[in-house]
Amino acid sequence: MDPITELREFLASRRARVRPEDAGLPAFGSHRRVEGLRREEVALLAGISVEYYTRMERGRVGSVSEEVLRGIARALLLDDIESDHLRRLVRAAGSRRRPEGRSPLPSGAASARVSETVHRMLDMLPAPAFVRNGRFDVVAANAMGRALYSPVIESMSAPNTARFAFLVPTAQQFFVDFPAAQRDVVAFLHAEAGRDPFSKELQDLVGELSMRSDRFRELWAQQDVKLHRAGTKHLRHPLVGEMVLDYEAFEIPASPGLRLNVYTAAPGSSAADALAVLGSWAASTADGAGGQDVASDEEPSVDAPSRSLRREP
Repeated sequence: MDPITELREFLASRRARVRPEDAGLPAFGSHRRVEGLRREEVALLAGISVEYYTRMERGRVGSVSEEVLRGIARALLLDDIESDHLRRLVRAAGSRRRPEGRSPLPSGAASARVSETVHRMLDMLPAPAFVRNGRFDVVAANAMGRALYSPVIESMSAPNTARFAFLVPTAQQFFVDFPAAQRDVVAFLHAEAGRDPFSKELQDLVGELSMRSDRFRELWAQQDVKLHRAGTKHLRHPLVGEMVLDYEAFEIPASPGLRLNVYTAAPGSSAADALAVLGSWAASTADGAGGQDVASDEEPSVDAPSRSLRREP
């Protein structure tokens, strides 16, 4: 996950997806040697020299102006998220190493603690909610959150939805649109890699998934980028069946790198009924672990939420 390699592969992948006619250029000839735009076409559209753009695509960058970045983003038809990702990659590739005095962003479950205030907020929420970091470690959840994501939490001692999506067979049943769920996970991890390409924990996760999953390697090479802000989840829960839920992801300013995910359903919908059943089940199986850390560097707390999700025989 070297930032220079990331920049090179990101630019090449974005260039390959843009056809000349999409960019308002004539497509001369029926046999083009490259898929998408040529480098000289990107340079023309961006208003820079071919040599300059070629150096950038090869990862040889120094100080790049905002005007040049906007020109390249415009030429490659990047959206706002991709444009921001490009800026982050250029800055990281230009530095080649973590800037002096800068500490890593807290990506791992053990490197960022959930405050007591957030725990109380989790417990007070009447909807499924959990806290995760940028590499998909689930670090805390309320009772309904643990119940909703019980297939994830019970499948591993340190719950991580990225590992679950690519390494645990039951993920195909839990995520109704399984291919889309996998694509989203990889796109979110790419965005996180742009946010902190020097994170060893993130590098280790990407390396592990690349070694163990052909599908992950295939999707990682596509260089797609997304942010986990809001949307819908179509889940198939082993207790209540299928449900379509809306979610919102909130940054926690006091704990950089952590996000609070909250799931809701439209009143009167079948998903709302399913959540009501799930809430009753969560209440009946609660053992006082509400709002508890799901993953931690303290061994006793790792398995406690999993026990709280299991019904008594």
